[in-house]
This record gives sequence, structure tokens and C-alpha cells, in this order.
Amino acid sequence: MTVTATDTRVADQGLSAPPRCKSPVLHPRPTGRDQYTISEVAEHTGLSAHTLRWYERIGLMPHVDRTHTGQRRFTNRDLDWLDLVSKLRLTGMPVADMVRYAELVREGRHTFAEREELLTAHREDVRDRIAELQSTLRVLDYKIDAYADARRASEGV
Repeated sequence: MTVTATDTRVADQGLSAPPRCKSPVLHPRPTGRDQYTISEVAEHTGLSAHTLRWYERIGLMPHVDRTHTGQRRFTNRDLDWLDLVSKLRLTGMPVADMVRYAELVREGRHTFAEREELLTAHREDVRDRIAELQSTLRVLDYKIDAYADARRASEGV
């Protein structure tokens, strides 16, 4: 595995990777509600409560409201943000870049150009990865076809 400048930045900022979590099993949001506990958000998103706390700690989540007893209360807006973050993670965006994007969002409208640049550069990385995967898929298809042909020939079919 190669270490990139972004990986180094993440390590330098103390942003170790979050714990692995199960694949997201999205559950529909309850209608008429806009307050969720961390366990409800974890169930909805497929992220662990630990990951949600980590996202908040590193600045990837905006401020999450709390009850008078200190329990987190997430809103529909938080769920929308987590949906975006999950999509960015799925595309392989480095955590440091996601944190930078979150910082820019919090800074306001004057950061639109920088946000656009960050997402545009990432889109190019995603397109390159998709092209790589498509090439790899063609190789796999070729090999599978070759083995299927060889198997049929050996069976006399």
C-alpha cells in the first residue's frame, strides 16, 4: 500500500481511520420527526455510534445538539450531511479532505469556489478509478470466458 500526502496529513492531524463498520443498511426516517438518538442514527446509516462520535470529534460533523443530560440529538439535516459524507467515503475521498470540506462549509458562502475546486479534483480521481475498475472488469470477463470455454471443451460440450 502506498502512503500519500493526504494519508500523512491525516496522521499528522491525529485523524486515524475510523473503525470499520458494517455495510450501511439504511432504514427510512420516521416521518414527522427531526430528533434522533445516536443509536437511531447508527441504525439508519449503518455507521457505528463510535464512528459517529469520531466524526464529531475530528470536525467532520457539524455541531450536534444535546439534551440537558448531554445526550446527542441529531436532526434530519445531520442525516443529510451523513449521507453526503458516506457517499464521499464510498468514492474514496480521504478523511482529511472531507474534514477540510466540512470546515469550508462551516466558513460560509465565501468558500464556494474552494469547495468546488476540492470536489472537482475529487471527481477526476473518481473518474480515473472508475476507468481503472472498468479495465480490470474487462480482464476478469476475459479470464472467466477463457475458463468457461476451456471447461466446456474439456467436458466435450
